[in-house]
Amino acid sequence: MKIKNPILKGFHPDPSIIRVNDTYYIASSTFEWWPGVRIHESKDLVNWHLLTCPLSEKRLLDMTGDPDSGGIWAPDLSYHNGTFYLVYTDAKVTNGAFKDCVNYLTTAKDICGPWSDPVTLNTAGFDASLFHDDDGRKYLVNQYWDPRPYHHPFYGVMCTEFSEEKGTLVGEPRVIYKGTEDRLTEGPHLYKINGWYYLFVAQGGTGYAHQARAARAKSLSDTFETQPGDPLLTTLDAPYHSFQKAGHGCLVQTPEGEWYFAHLMARPLHHDTESILEPKGWCPLGRETGIQKLFWDEDGWPHIAGGHNGLVDVEAPLGAVEHKWEPDHPEKDDFDKDTLNIHFQSLRTPLAGDVCSLTDRPGHLRLYGHFSLASTYTQAHIARRWQSFYFEAEVKMAYEPKSFQQFAGLTCYYSTRSWSCIEMTWHETYGRVIDVVSTDLDRTESVYEEHPVPVPADAAYVYFKVKVQGIRYQYFYSFDGKIWTAVPKVFDSAKLSDEYLTAAYGVAFTGAFVGMMSVDGLGTKIPADFDYFCYRECAE
Repeated sequence: MKIKNPILKGFHPDPSIIRVNDTYYIASSTFEWWPGVRIHESKDLVNWHLLTCPLSEKRLLDMTGDPDSGGIWAPDLSYHNGTFYLVYTDAKVTNGAFKDCVNYLTTAKDICGPWSDPVTLNTAGFDASLFHDDDGRKYLVNQYWDPRPYHHPFYGVMCTEFSEEKGTLVGEPRVIYKGTEDRLTEGPHLYKINGWYYLFVAQGGTGYAHQARAARAKSLSDTFETQPGDPLLTTLDAPYHSFQKAGHGCLVQTPEGEWYFAHLMARPLHHDTESILEPKGWCPLGRETGIQKLFWDEDGWPHIAGGHNGLVDVEAPLGAVEHKWEPDHPEKDDFDKDTLNIHFQSLRTPLAGDVCSLTDRPGHLRLYGHFSLASTYTQAHIARRWQSFYFEAEVKMAYEPKSFQQFAGLTCYYSTRSWSCIEMTWHETYGRVIDVVSTDLDRTESVYEEHPVPVPADAAYVYFKVKVQGIRYQYFYSFDGKIWTAVPKVFDSAKLSDEYLTAAYGVAFTGAFVGMMSVDGLGTKIPADFDYFCYRECAE
């Protein structure tokens, strides 16, 4: 049996992996998408199932107004003495000298909750994790941010004792590791193995220079020594490798005593006119999660089996029995249940009844129009990840706009600054019309401009579809669900990638989503009713 990378496809960065008895869990970052943190489970490290999204109440997380690629950074999941511990960062500022990242801790006896009211730990940096020492003491380790303009902002890794009894950090924080000349030291995870304290960190930034390194010390009062030689994991020196950006990860041990390293990775696409070497590629699926087998040498240092670039196909654990899961969502969602399927998310906040309803029109998802797709506040926008380079998404929608400030439809979305949608809206001459609008680095364009497609007066529903085919995608519309008309513009998937937005704005960490939205600039909140949403992956 082989593990096939990535194990979590599409936008699942910064994995934190643990094993509790016979079950493995991975927590991953969600950034500005609500609910916060996704936890997958597996019995064999091969097959994974989306189990829960723990930060699903405003008492646990409020991302109102958080910037693009803010919100949940690098959650840490741990387990000790019958309790699950979840540490997470809510990044309120992403660009500039200051980060304003708040680190929280919540706990639960069951992985599916309920989770306790969060404890604020510190705001000193991001990527915090909790280490449970074998003497019962606990320590928070996090990236230590330096806002001084004459210093490198990544100051090192800070370690502070945490008192569970007091529910707060105690004692003086101490810098235990400064990293290497590659800088950008983040994502720390601390372990005690065979009498050594091992620190695993990410370095080099989250782009193509990304890497994972290991360091160790005999005690937490010592300065950690970096493992000599090459990084533990990187694809910087392997531009033709099928995945890139390998780095940021943590350890798990199997019941048979084997070790695995779950890590961040990404799969790039290229335009026909581009070299693989420059630019290095575009990753609209975002940063995904992979896993590698790990072994220890005679000097006690860790190594990735198969070399520091990592493998696509990885040996499954000894004694593992394959455990496949039932599908966790339907291919075609008819919205006939009381709750949305777990793959759908909203932006920044939960959608209350005045924004989203599954009961106001039974058998439909009703979205009451709110702010535009450029807003960091309440959007009536429900979406799911692109998890394949080849798929179709389709909706059937009923809508009665009365103004050009009212529009609803199907979106492909990266951030407030980069998205596209096929929509129904209103036109002074034609009444209800179909248009295709896109925002490219804050520049908004219409495909049909002054001559949108009229919607027949007797059309109770319209049908919208998007076909994603690697580096390109295209919209279609229909009035009967059978005869489809292609929109005369092919869009560039690269414009829904970290690389594209980072080049313009400096910070971009998510991935492309496809979903449903409704906007009402008049404030009347007229409803858009979606009869179904279908997401179907296709062959290349």
